[in-house]
Amino acid sequence: MQQQQSVASTESHYTPEQVAEFWSLDTNSVRRIFRAEPGVLKFGNEKSTYQKRAYTTIRIPQSVLDRVYRRMTNRAA
Repeated sequence: MQQQQSVASTESHYTPEQVAEFWSLDTNSVRRIFRAEPGVLKFGNEKSTYQKRAYTTIRIPQSVLDRVYRRMTNRAA
């Protein structure tokens, strides 16, 4: 278990903007695809406070990116 945690923390993590560029998609589309995906790192407040918009920053690990890509390409075939 310790080895899996250290690998996950040192693997590459991408912003939605980077993934959008890789896949030629809109950034909002990438955010929707990865919104509820297990393993995506989420920072910030998902709920808005009084008169303030909720901001959440996400980072997508390489392993999650690969898993979603495989799932999406297998569905298209």
